[in-house]
Amino acid sequence: MNDPKKLAIKDFVYELPDERIAKFPLPERDQSKLLLYRQGNIADHTFTELTQLLPQDTLLVFNDTKVVQARLLMQKETGGLVEIFCLEPVAPHREVQLAMQQTGGSTWKCLVGNNKRWKSGPVRLDFEGGVLKAEREAQQEGHFLIRFTWEPAELPFAEVLERCGRLPLPPYLNRDLTPDDHTRYQTIYANQKGAVAAPTAGLHFTDRVMAALQAQGIGTAYLTLHVGAGTFKPVKAETMETHEMHAEQLYITRSILERLLHQVGKPVIPVGTTSMRSLESIYWLGAKVLEQPELSVQELHVSQWQAYESINPPSAETALQALLRYLDHLGTDHLHASTQIIIAPGYTFRMCHGLVTNFHQPESTLLLLVSALIGENWRKVYQHAMENDYRFLSYGDSSLLLP
Repeated sequence: MNDPKKLAIKDFVYELPDERIAKFPLPERDQSKLLLYRQGNIADHTFTELTQLLPQDTLLVFNDTKVVQARLLMQKETGGLVEIFCLEPVAPHREVQLAMQQTGGSTWKCLVGNNKRWKSGPVRLDFEGGVLKAEREAQQEGHFLIRFTWEPAELPFAEVLERCGRLPLPPYLNRDLTPDDHTRYQTIYANQKGAVAAPTAGLHFTDRVMAALQAQGIGTAYLTLHVGAGTFKPVKAETMETHEMHAEQLYITRSILERLLHQVGKPVIPVGTTSMRSLESIYWLGAKVLEQPELSVQELHVSQWQAYESINPPSAETALQALLRYLDHLGTDHLHASTQIIIAPGYTFRMCHGLVTNFHQPESTLLLLVSALIGENWRKVYQHAMENDYRFLSYGDSSLLLP
């Protein structure tokens, strides 16, 4: 087995000219190209054909997180602008779902643009029927803790962001928001508010494709991983050992665990890298509570290297049953956890049998994940996409990878 800690990120490079990055979505979501990679062979399709290409008895797993308008352009008392980008909640709740319902005030970990020009005092943003104020509480490595307060105080924070925030487009699009982005940078099944980036593999799905899946007897299930800004974080370390993987919040329901248990022995295919990371994290959380049944809810975390350090990993069935018992023990039907899992060459997949995904940036952890699934053939796939006019990154085309 490869030692993922020794992997050099320079081995995951390919040439991506700027003109190959899709700056805007296609007029119709499901008309994007779909590259099929099946056991070493490559074929070109359209996304509407996905239903016919999936293995029989597949369960497709979607991430139903919803992108929030996390960019705030706030005004100093002198009139200058400060941009605040909300990353994740800190107080009174760390759970995104609860933080979105918080009223009156909350503290978030944020990035701040033009910080040097923000000398002191609060900044504010007036919106229809109210005002949002922000003050710096502390500076930490690479970010600030920002205390928000707002009027009317009874508004939940999700509503405040909805009224005065801006959608955070990926930095590499390098363009301003258009009205179109508000619908097109969300999946049609987005439901749980809290992501600052879209799970982009899902952007190709339409009601028409969903109806075709149902007609074909392809099962569907939903989980929630709130995609963090870390998804765009470049790997600057020479080897993965010194790259710190970003943590993301995962919301797991009893129903998804039961559905996965029912699916054991049949193909499970995640839609997107975030769904894949979630499914594999669910397995490792199960392995953890199997070893430590009295584990506290605060300790429900998958660390970066846990998967590679495990001595006797249980079967998927055993891990899922352990999590269901843990839910019973807590008397709840859902769990909040966090994951820093890194899926890289050398990883053994426990839950997933394929992947629907877009084409990712060079030298990214997402490319490592693709390589973990299909090995060195990722180069063949990306070369084919490059030579056949596929569009890359968030608004780009899609692939179905079946190792």
